[in-house]
Amino acid sequence: MDQLQADSASTHSAHSDLGHVVPVWLLAAVFAALIALTGLTVMAAQIDLGNLNLYLALAIAAIKASLVVMFFMHLYWDRPFNSMVFVGCLMFVTLFIGITLTDSKANEASTIRGQGRDVVHTPLGSPEGSPAK
Repeated sequence: MDQLQADSASTHSAHSDLGHVVPVWLLAAVFAALIALTGLTVMAAQIDLGNLNLYLALAIAAIKASLVVMFFMHLYWDRPFNSMVFVGCLMFVTLFIGITLTDSKANEASTIRGQGRDVVHTPLGSPEGSPAK
């Protein structure tokens, strides 16, 4: 019975350091930063920077996501390796989305009616759609 009590006491002490209290000022500062970055996103959308608008919006979104995960989801107080993995993955996702959207933006002229080549679609059964004999 003494061994069981010793095991439960060691288990309890091992898990007692998992919880931590985040100061209210820190949460308020992160919240203020998120509000400021949202305002920056709105202001950046009003200015035409060409393709740079896309990258600026993605960079701001990545910073906001990092702040939320690091402080509100307590990743900042976890092992540093976990933070590095998250931020690295977030950068790659941002990069891949940016490349995809840049490619679709480059091909936008061919997908808008009247901007690309005029292709006439005719039904297969019509005389215009039948192959020449």
